[in-house]
Amino acid sequence: MTPPRHAHTKNRDPVTGCLSCGTTDHLNGRKYCSVSCRQRLQRNLNRHTGLLKALNARYATFYFTGELIILDVIVSDSDRIFSYIHSRSRTGKPADDFIRMANRLGRDWWDERGRTHRRYLATRRLLEMAISRGGTTTSVAPSAIKKPVLKKEFIIRLDLTREDLVSPDVLLKIKSAFRRQAMIAHPDRGGSTRSFRQIHEAYNQLTAWADNPVFNRRQGFPDKWFYNGSTNRWIQPTPGE
Repeated sequence: MTPPRHAHTKNRDPVTGCLSCGTTDHLNGRKYCSVSCRQRLQRNLNRHTGLLKALNARYATFYFTGELIILDVIVSDSDRIFSYIHSRSRTGKPADDFIRMANRLGRDWWDERGRTHRRYLATRRLLEMAISRGGTTTSVAPSAIKKPVLKKEFIIRLDLTREDLVSPDVLLKIKSAFRRQAMIAHPDRGGSTRSFRQIHEAYNQLTAWADNPVFNRRQGFPDKWFYNGSTNRWIQPTPGE
């Protein structure tokens, strides 16, 4: 299954439906039509990481359109992006199309390995089969996102953002936000006692957090599946802010 050389001229924007199967049914604002659908694709991606290990992949992304499935790879000794782009089958789901592509490329690798008795030659053969392109590596290797380990409702109550909480003067921003929101929520200014108490609770929680800030770090994309070679695992698209 040689990648079609015309494929890069087609629309490569990720699908707008379910991020596992592409359907637009039963979404109701969600990213997946069902939990089982998401789990099925993630399970199949993780079962076929041998291809990425053979390619010495540092990072990879997988996504699909109505016509194509796309696997973008950054290998260990290069910043170039190697793309494997294949047409989707008429009836199969993206998970099935990915399995077929991975199996075919895997057989090509083993055939070349058997012919040359050299792993690096087999890997080079697979890279030659890809569409090699330049561009920014952040399309495949995203920056880590720092997310505060803190209830989102406290951030919302003070009308703060994630950027505010990673600022060097975070405590000043919290105090300024508290003063603004307290003026609005104060009962003497048309607010309610309940709202004012919630603002005060948020302030106490945020200032306590600022004294000892804790973050979760996450890599990924909102509309593509992400592979990290250091863990040899696929990560589902990250939730939105």
